Amino acid sequence: MRRSARIILILIPLLLFLSSAYGGEFRVTRVYDGDTVKAETPEIVLYIGLVGIDAPEVCVGKGRQGQPFGEAAKKYLESLVLNKTVVVEGYGTLPYPDKNLISVIYLDGMNVNLEMVKHGMAEVQKEDLPKGFDIHPYLEAEQEARRVKNGMWVLKEKYQSPKEWRKKQGGK
Repeated sequence: MRRSARIILILIPLLLFLSSAYGGEFRVTRVYDGDTVKAETPEIVLYIGLVGIDAPEVCVGKGRQGQPFGEAAKKYLESLVLNKTVVVEGYGTLPYPDKNLISVIYLDGMNVNLEMVKHGMAEVQKEDLPKGFDIHPYLEAEQEARRVKNGMWVLKEKYQSPKEWRKKQGGK
């Protein structure tokens, strides 16, 4: 069998898995930033974007600075999930070239995505939400985090959304 045919046979079940809402247990083996992780089982490796949130950006190259609270968000997410078994609830894939799975991650029943917002380590992503995803708890959590100035909300008027920061940096 040609290599391309084998790759297609492997990708079809994986794409079906990624395209449907799915709950499965995975071990988080890497945290890239405040809203992206790598999780795996012995058979599957997932690159996951946490759905419904947008965390401040970390440094993205030599000589470039990250966004305020970018490293803090990454470290907080690491403290929650790194090297722990989580339940992944998939909502499809990101539209970007990397095609990460977008998911809610649960640790012992706790919604990790929501915890990031509650602690001011991420803002709510209000655009391009997947069908069936309830954003309301996230909006309420962000409003409360802003009110009590948790995490990045201490910056007040100096705060810049990750989306705006990326635009100024020439990113997506």
